[in-house]
Amino acid sequence: MKLHQLALCTLLAVAAVPSHAVGRLVDVDVLDRATGAVLPVISHRGEYWIAGSPGRAYAIVLRNRVGERLLAVTAVDGVNVLSGETAGWDQSGYVLAPAHRYQVTGWRKSRSEVAAFAFASSDAAYASRTGRQDQVGVIGVAVFRERRPAAEPRWSPPEIDNRSNLDRDAGPGAGRRVAPSASASARDDASGEVRSERAAPAGQAEAGADANRTLGKALAQEAPAPRLGTAHGERESSWVTHTTFTRRHARPDDIIRIRYDTRENLIASGVIRMPPPPRVDPFPASAQAGYVPDPPPVRD
Repeated sequence: MKLHQLALCTLLAVAAVPSHAVGRLVDVDVLDRATGAVLPVISHRGEYWIAGSPGRAYAIVLRNRVGERLLAVTAVDGVNVLSGETAGWDQSGYVLAPAHRYQVTGWRKSRSEVAAFAFASSDAAYASRTGRQDQVGVIGVAVFRERRPAAEPRWSPPEIDNRSNLDRDAGPGAGRRVAPSASASARDDASGEVRSERAAPAGQAEAGADANRTLGKALAQEAPAPRLGTAHGERESSWVTHTTFTRRHARPDDIIRIRYDTRENLIASGVIRMPPPPRVDPFPASAQAGYVPDPPPVRD
């Protein structure tokens, strides 16, 4: 049976001031894997931004804030990080157990490997190399609550169910296929904490693609350097298993969007506001009179 998907974001501040993670249900941070530091988030005109450096590997850190399982459909540059499809809500994401934290470190290649995320020029981004350059420069997480099971029915003799998994799982907000469960206990390389991940399907694509393309073109015209995207980096180990997940609603319960570019480009576009240079007085001693004196002698 073909598995439809594998189900397996810190924001808010003024100017370039570090801030806490955002998200009502899931905290999302972007982590510089070389330094272990969370990248500061900038709030600008209703959007959240981070400044990345070309060549630096990064991770998207997801932490479940509530006491129930959640599905986090995660996309980078408009591409689902698990399946490689152009991202939509009806695709796969990571299922997070209550209070669990997981680092999404790359494009998933199998149950045991990912290709690491690394900031790169937009033309070297995985999305651009696969003909999908319109959404380069954005990280998205769509969060779904799980539908609680109905009350236990009274016992009755078992029946043989000859329906396929596709038929059996059909229903409002239900996963269309049995998805992989990533309940493998593994060490989080950055924090040493045990992580637990799970996989499952999710909902529909976010609207506004035309507006994003227009804004992206405008920013590109202002940028003094190539825009930043996410490359398909080196392979590394990352284990997952599969599980099923039934969404409570067809639409996400929360959506987190973080845009990114180089610091140079964010300064040029006004996202990062630089303080004005110190005032320099061309006539600091305007009352001084006379002629130009000799400089002091040079000492041997």
